[in-house]
Amino acid sequence: MQENNTLPITINKAETSRLDQVDFENLTFGNVFTDHMLTCDFVDGKWQTPVIKPYGPLTISPGARVFHYGQAIFEGMKAYRDEQDDVWLFRPEENFLRFNKSSKRLAIPELPRDVFFEGLLTLLRMDKNWVPKGYGNTLYIRPFVFGDQVGVSAAPSGTYKFMILLCPVKAYYAGDVKVLIAENYSRAANGGVGAAKAAGNYGAQFYPTSLAKEKGFDQIIWTDDCSHQYLEEAGTMNVFFRINDTLITAPTSDRILDGVTRKSVLALAEREGISTEVRKITVSELLEAAKNKSLKEIFGAGTAAVISPVSGFGYKDDFFELPSQEDSFAKRMKKSLLDIQYNISKDPFNWTLKV
Repeated sequence: MQENNTLPITINKAETSRLDQVDFENLTFGNVFTDHMLTCDFVDGKWQTPVIKPYGPLTISPGARVFHYGQAIFEGMKAYRDEQDDVWLFRPEENFLRFNKSSKRLAIPELPRDVFFEGLLTLLRMDKNWVPKGYGNTLYIRPFVFGDQVGVSAAPSGTYKFMILLCPVKAYYAGDVKVLIAENYSRAANGGVGAAKAAGNYGAQFYPTSLAKEKGFDQIIWTDDCSHQYLEEAGTMNVFFRINDTLITAPTSDRILDGVTRKSVLALAEREGISTEVRKITVSELLEAAKNKSLKEIFGAGTAAVISPVSGFGYKDDFFELPSQEDSFAKRMKKSLLDIQYNISKDPFNWTLKV
């Protein structure tokens, strides 16, 4: 895919770069930011001219409605540097479409395409040197928008701020994870905002996840809000189950995020001749598959973690360790994805965009 720049953007460059102050070998995910950030305000019923300026704090009223009613959504993307020092984005169109889908669900004005793409590409070109080289190293991209009108009346904000931050990162998870199947908590409910990347979705996960961590688990596999019998997502990721040689993942819904990595895994699996099923899967089916040894793998799929294999899962008082697989679908999918993202192999899907 290609993008052409036509949008006026106000640019205020940083006087000096902080690049030489960063230890790229010891990065904590999401804690280090590049020299610049993008901001764009929604005022008087329209989005204004985007501004790129040095990264720094904001001045915002404590009465801003985002603090009181949670009108905030975000996206997660990455930029990848190949061996020729070119930088690539992966399926940014999907992120843009989902960004506006999330905005609409939270009564936030949709963002014009040129503001999103031209703002992002201009920012990336300015901070291109921050994109780390090396397989597994990336520049994490965080577009977000929040309501900043002052007032504590329960109504949508009349003004908004759109921003993009950039963070050089290494792997999100260092190794395999252990997960606990939720018995009482759900990530989202029917008719709710589970299909949106709403900030509140993630804040609500922290407490049940902390309870799981007290028991020695890394994350939760969420179950449905009514019966707690249908498996939905794993932590902040979509989740795949390999039973025999079939990959199974839950269908998207009001409760389940339409993940970009999820869709990519399904497309890659189909290309590689791996059987896939997009359908509901129950806790009892998973337990039976674990007991009869037909359950071969579980892995999470998401932008931050890419593919995160699960070493075992807990349910009630039982723990099921998963066997090591020589022909691991998780490893195959991760390699296929990363090879496209780092421009190592051809992109037959036209997923990548050169910055």
